[in-house]
Amino acid sequence: MATSRLFGRCRGLIAVEKASSASFASSSASNANGSGLMRVMPISPQLGKFLGASEASRTDALKKIWDYIKLHKLQNPANKKEILCDEKLKMILAGKDTVGMFEITKLLSPHFVKSK
Repeated sequence: MATSRLFGRCRGLIAVEKASSASFASSSASNANGSGLMRVMPISPQLGKFLGASEASRTDALKKIWDYIKLHKLQNPANKKEILCDEKLKMILAGKDTVGMFEITKLLSPHFVKSK
């Protein structure tokens, strides 16, 4: 009899665990629709030419820019936080020769057209 009470409580905990994980899965699925940083937005022609698309989310754009930087080895070897811009990057990063890695998101902001 004592064991049935013990296992009865465990079943209750398992049910609570399943319910909370199901609600977490549904909330992450709603984020897949594109809200916040993941929302697909129209972009400027310069950024569109770089990415090869007319719309992109901020996270996708930043990821593709970092892929380009790593592929072309544009990080300063002495200071990895500094990006040495080539002509293609200068088009989208305000014409600067060098930018800081944390400055990229600020320089990309004007390229995302705010829809009303």
